[in-house]
Amino acid sequence: MSVQIRAKDITLSDHNKKHIDAAMEQFKKYGLDITSTNVVVNKVKNGVAVEFEFSIAHHTPVIINQEDKDLDAAIDLAIDRATKALRRMHDKDVTHRGTGIKGLEAEVEEETEEA
Repeated sequence: MSVQIRAKDITLSDHNKKHIDAAMEQFKKYGLDITSTNVVVNKVKNGVAVEFEFSIAHHTPVIINQEDKDLDAAIDLAIDRATKALRRMHDKDVTHRGTGIKGLEAEVEEETEEA
């Protein structure tokens, strides 16, 4: 997974970069094939905007936008929202892959034998 962090009209400290990189490492646990991640930090009128864009193989891209007055708070909130979105995508993949047509036919046969 390639991670690109860009900052517009604001400078990111090493602490902020390490915080984002640590979050990207945590996203690997969902087993999704994340091909690339773009992180854009902008200075906006009311504070700071953070955007995560995940390109995932065989899925639509996931884009998370978060604004806050504080840079650390915006990053934390964006990471929380991204975690929730990726977890949902992972859960959806796992539950949809669980039973195929043959498995469903076997379940139907077992139910008819029991009745």
